[in-house]
Amino acid sequence: MARIHTHTHGKSHSIRPTSKAAPSWVSTSADQVSSLVVKMSKDGATPSEIGLKLRDEHGVPLARSVTGKTVTQILAANNVKPEMPEDLERLVKKAVGLQKHLKAHNSDHRNVRSLELVEAKVHRLAKYYKSIGKLAPNWKYAAVIAQLE
Repeated sequence: MARIHTHTHGKSHSIRPTSKAAPSWVSTSADQVSSLVVKMSKDGATPSEIGLKLRDEHGVPLARSVTGKTVTQILAANNVKPEMPEDLERLVKKAVGLQKHLKAHNSDHRNVRSLELVEAKVHRLAKYYKSIGKLAPNWKYAAVIAQLE
């Protein structure tokens, strides 16, 4: 599948485990994985960082195969779910970084265009999350408000 604002077909990606069942060598129980996920989230880790730490430090290839729930489902069940989906939050941070750069370098036309593209992605993703109920219906992205957060 092609990228949204370029004409490339990115090839780089990680490969998820093929089996949905928990591997036989995983000794961590579902309760232990859930408590680790909640603890890491309270320490400030995002769901993707939690998945990487579970894989690299604790030897759990997929939280879903062990617990039957995804990391975000575990966080929602324990009331520590982030207020904004992670991908939308990263796009907003990227837009804020581009805005700060443009304040210092206002003639950087390439970054003006990339800011337009990032903000288009933010609006498109926000519309989707509002339609499925992950964002409040009155949530609105505004460049000035994003800088304050």
